[in-house]
Order: sequence, then C-alpha cells, then structure tokens
Amino acid sequence: MGRIVRVLALLFPALLPGLTAPAVAEPAPLPWAGSWETAPSGTAAALPGAAVRNVVHLSVGGVAVRVRLSNRLGTSPLHLGAVTVALRAAGPAAVPGTLRTATFQGAPEVTVPPGADTVTDPVPLPVRAGADLLVTVYTPDDSGPATYHRTALQTSYLARPGAGRAADEDGGAYPATTSRWYYVTGVDVRGIAAGSVVAFGDSLTDGNGSSPDTNRRWPDRLARRLSRHRLGVLNAGLAGNRLLRDGTGPSALARLEADALDRAGARVLVVFEGINDIKGVPRAGDAAAFAEAYRTVVARAHARGIRVVGVTLTPYRGYPAWTAAGEAVRQRVNALIRTGGIFDAVADADAAVRDPADPQRMLPAYDPGDHLHFDDAGMAVVADTVHHALTRRQLRSALPGHLHVTVPAGPAAPLPGSAGR
Repeated sequence: MGRIVRVLALLFPALLPGLTAPAVAEPAPLPWAGSWETAPSGTAAALPGAAVRNVVHLSVGGVAVRVRLSNRLGTSPLHLGAVTVALRAAGPAAVPGTLRTATFQGAPEVTVPPGADTVTDPVPLPVRAGADLLVTVYTPDDSGPATYHRTALQTSYLARPGAGRAADEDGGAYPATTSRWYYVTGVDVRGIAAGSVVAFGDSLTDGNGSSPDTNRRWPDRLARRLSRHRLGVLNAGLAGNRLLRDGTGPSALARLEADALDRAGARVLVVFEGINDIKGVPRAGDAAAFAEAYRTVVARAHARGIRVVGVTLTPYRGYPAWTAAGEAVRQRVNALIRTGGIFDAVADADAAVRDPADPQRMLPAYDPGDHLHFDDAGMAVVADTVHHALTRRQLRSALPGHLHVTVPAGPAAPLPGSAGR
C-alpha cells in the first residue's frame, strides 16, 4: 500500500491543470569550431584505387570531429569509397583503438559533384589541441583531376592502388609518401572551443620557408599561443595567391567565403595579402585598388559578425622580382593598412621583421635565403605580432575576455610603426 501511495504522489500533480512540473530543457549541443584548414590550390592527376593518408595538425580539441572534403576544382563527380579518421601514432600508423569510419548522411560512401565540397557526419573521437589526425581518403575510381593543396610542408602517405586499406590501423600498407594534401580541406571539432581565427593570405601564411614536418608556420605558432584560450587557428594561406586577381587559385576576394567566412566558428579574420599583386605580372600599382579590395573584405566579414586584422606587407628587396616602383607601392599600401581606418586592428609585420639598417629588406635572422619568405624565427615573430594585435580593444567583442586582461583601460597603445592604429 505504501508503494502505491508513493507512486500516486508522484503522478497526481501531473494530472491536475496548472500543476504540471516544467519540462527540463535538453542541453544545447556543443558548438563546432574549426581546428584545421587548408585551401585548395589546384589539381593533380587522380589516384584511382589508391588511399591517401593525409596527416593534419589540429589547433584545438574536442569530443568529436567532422571532415570537409573538396571536389571544388575537379571537373568530374568525385566518388569517395571510404573516409576514415584516427589519431596518429607515428608515420602512417594510427593510435590503436582510435580509427573511425566517417559517414555521409549515414552512408559510408559519397559522390561529390564537381565544384562542390562535402562534410562528413560527426565522428565521435576525442582529440586534443596539437594532436595529429590521420584523414584517409580512398578513391576507388578515376574521378578526374584531384583537388589538392600543393604546399603542405607535411609528409602524408599513399597505399598501393587497389589495396583499399583505409581502415588499417598500422601503416604497413602505406609505403609511398606525398608532400600534398589530397581532397581534405578542413577539420572541425565539437566541444568547448570558443571559436576560430582564420589566417588568410599567400605563401607567407601557407608556410613557405619554414621547416617541413615541424608545424612552424606562423599560424601554427599562433595556435599554440591561443590554445589556452580555447581558440582554433585555421590556415587559409595559398602560395601564389593574389588579392586583386586570380593567380594560384582564385583571388582572395573570390575565395573569401569558402576559405574563410564560411568556416565553423570563425570569429576573427587575419588578412595578410597583397605582395604577389605588387611583384607579380601584371604588377598592381594603384594603392586605391588595394584599399577598395581590403574594404570589401572587411565589409563582407563584418556582415558575418567577424572582426578583421590587417597585416602590413613585409620587405622583399633582394628577391628577383623586387623593383623600386614595387617598393613604393608597398609603402603606400602599408600606409593605408596602418592609418586608413580600414581594419579593426593592425599587425605591423613590416615593422617587426625589417632590418633597421635597410628597411626595404628583412633582417637576415628571419630570411631563409630568398629574401621574401620567413624562416622559422621569422614565422615566430609574425605570429607574435598578430597575437599582439588580437589583444586590441577593438576585438574584445569577438574574442574571449580573458584574452585581453593585459590591455590598458585607456586608448590602445599603437603597435610599433602603426601610426596610432
């Protein structure tokens, strides 16, 4: 009898109007944030029957991942026969017990139309910041030109055609190597990440000049600085890219949404573009065209609620394409970046890496020898300069407040050489 009374006591309020207990709301799902990215740079010959085990380095962790795969530059439908993800142990070998098969709306295979991207379903796999992830893509057929990123600066691995070894944990079936990333262009994580910073630029951002297989590009260094703030860093650098016209891949303006603004959790865009327009052919000499392009980038980012940091163009005297006329354009463009009021904040990389004895050149300590790109030390200086810009008051609404605890309450102090910006 006592048991019946207790049950009725629990049920009775729910049967009376006005006495129904409020429903407990389901917890909101954890948000997605970008943890790794690369931008499609071109196409290579298809690898029918082969599996490519891409090695990618995550900037922020989470409890699940999803992978973006691209046929954006392809001309035929891309048949993905299998895609797997796993934590990397060493080389092409996975940490035992971590390999997962990715699906696409529940199916293990998918066909991606030419010109399109696709994203896997969420894959339950806890990952930490700084982990290497293996993203293996098996293409059983000849799907035409393969969308890839050329300047990976990371060794990835190939299984023999016909082996179909995407689900292998050990790396024994992957004897060949490649310095390109095939098909994979992004990894998002679900967890407590506060969002992502997108580094948008050319070869200086892509990493040319830094040591391969070490993750010493300036966005990698920035990612390590921001990991404790739960912020991912996405590298949308593209060697040869131009701001004003197509070069290697579409222009910065043409690829802005796909490579930057559409990325999960994007909160700040760091724009380091323009030197290829100055030194390339045909050469761009109208600083007003740069200003218009930068304003367009900022307006499109602001429409998404994304703040924008502008990076000054760094010295390149000594590079074969340097000219005095190009140097004059670089100086005019840098003046616009510093004082034109275009950006929410400015990172003065020019002031940080130039040689005080010859400001048209970078310091030898940061020069890998070609007088244009940065070595590992130069990459670290650029990262620190961008990190400094991210602490500016103008970005407080876009980034976690504790990132700014060292910023004075008064007017923001200018960066070196920033003329008050």
